[in-house]
Amino acid sequence: MTQSSLRQWTIDAFAAQPFRGNPACVVEPFAAWPEDDWMQALAMENNQAETAYMRKTADPSRFGLRWFTPTMEAPLCGHATLASAHTLFTEIDPTLTKVTFETLSGDLIVAREGATLKMDFPAQPPVQIAVPAGLEAALGVAVQEAWAGPYLVAVVQSEAEVRAATPDLAALSRLGHEASGGPGNIAIVALADPGKPYAVVSRFFAPGSGISEDPATGSLHCILAPLYAQKLGQDRIAFHQAYPGRGGDLDCEWAGNRVLLRGQAQTVIESRLCL
Repeated sequence: MTQSSLRQWTIDAFAAQPFRGNPACVVEPFAAWPEDDWMQALAMENNQAETAYMRKTADPSRFGLRWFTPTMEAPLCGHATLASAHTLFTEIDPTLTKVTFETLSGDLIVAREGATLKMDFPAQPPVQIAVPAGLEAALGVAVQEAWAGPYLVAVVQSEAEVRAATPDLAALSRLGHEASGGPGNIAIVALADPGKPYAVVSRFFAPGSGISEDPATGSLHCILAPLYAQKLGQDRIAFHQAYPGRGGDLDCEWAGNRVLLRGQAQTVIESRLCL
């Protein structure tokens, strides 16, 4: 590393107020990528679901973007992309209104819409599969349907069952081989109770990615948006991810091979890494 210190921010993504949604650490942009081992070590040190790293390009509105959990590099991460765009728009260059990120999942575009940010992500429609053996026992709830995309999705009867779930994470880590992203990344989802400001409620358990439970997962909604657009017969749907004590809100729109994810973000910590 050639820099003696770096700025880093902790951003609550998919949150209209601090201490909600999903926190991500965002490091100020680099001129060139640091070593992978260094990025992984800092992500482990931060111990958030994701640490985001950006690389400058000749275009001031275009950046490379990579995401690391405490244990691995992620191929796609929604909340840390939202957090990175928020950092650029509010902490680094307030003149920016739109940014393109070059990522392992292709170009991802984030634009301002007032206080909300809109992300343009690849849609990942799942396919229905038989309920895997052991899934109901691991989740502790009856599963009505199972769907496989990058993650495994378990559809259950009610919002109450989603919120009350206390799964066996060790058992979940061995399930989900049907998902293209590998085992141990499993969502539980249901239609919301009548009268709620959202239509669908979910939670996401990811011991396979080194995360017991993720508070608000943009990449999950690249699966859920097309699934529930077809179930409900509408393209734009309000989702709530019901992580206990926090919760995140995502406004999702299925647009063919893309999903538009809308949400807010809040800066909660500005820090300096002494390296």
